[in-house]
Amino acid sequence: MKWLIASDIHGSAYYCRALLAAYRREQAERMLLLGDILYHGPRNDLPQEYDPKAVAAMLNPLAQEILCVRGNCDSEVDQMMLDFPILAEYALIAEGSTLIFATHGHHYHADALPPLHDGDILLHGHTHVPVCQPSGNVMVLNPGSVSIPKEGSAHSYMILENGAFTWKSLGGEPYRTWQITKAHKDEN
Repeated sequence: MKWLIASDIHGSAYYCRALLAAYRREQAERMLLLGDILYHGPRNDLPQEYDPKAVAAMLNPLAQEILCVRGNCDSEVDQMMLDFPILAEYALIAEGSTLIFATHGHHYHADALPPLHDGDILLHGHTHVPVCQPSGNVMVLNPGSVSIPKEGSAHSYMILENGAFTWKSLGGEPYRTWQITKAHKDEN
C-alpha cells in the first residue's frame, strides 16, 4: 500500500490544496495525517491563507482514505468539523515485521519513546522539521510540516511504499529516502 504522510497543516487552505495536489500526483491509496490539522496554535504565526473551514471542506471528501492522530492543537471542536477521526493519540501500522507507531510528537518523541521493539519506528510531526535518525534501538522519522516548516526545511510530506520512506517537497521533489531492511532490524 502507498501512503502519503503529512503533518502540521495548521489550517492553511493554500498548503492543504498543495498537499491534496501531491496526494493525487503520487496516486497514494491512503493519507496519514500526524495532527495539527485546523488550528494554527498560539506559538505559530498565521500560515498562508489561514482558513480552517476551507481545510475541513477539502479533507472531508477523502474521509475514507485518511488516518489521523491528534496533535496538540487539535480539539473536540475540530473533530466536529471533520468527517474522519482525529482524536486518537496514536495509530499503529505494520510494515512487514516492523511496527510503525504514528503519533503527533508532543508526548512521544526521540527523548520519550513509547514501548517499542528493537527496530520499530516512531513516526511523528510536531517539530515542523524533517528527521530520520535512530534513538536507541528505534528509528525516529518526521515528515516535517506542510504549512509552517522550521529550521530552513521545505514545506514537505513523505511517501511510504514497499518499505521505503521518501521525503519530498510539496512540489514533489524527493530529498531523502530511508529503507526498512532486515539488516536494520538486526543491527538494533
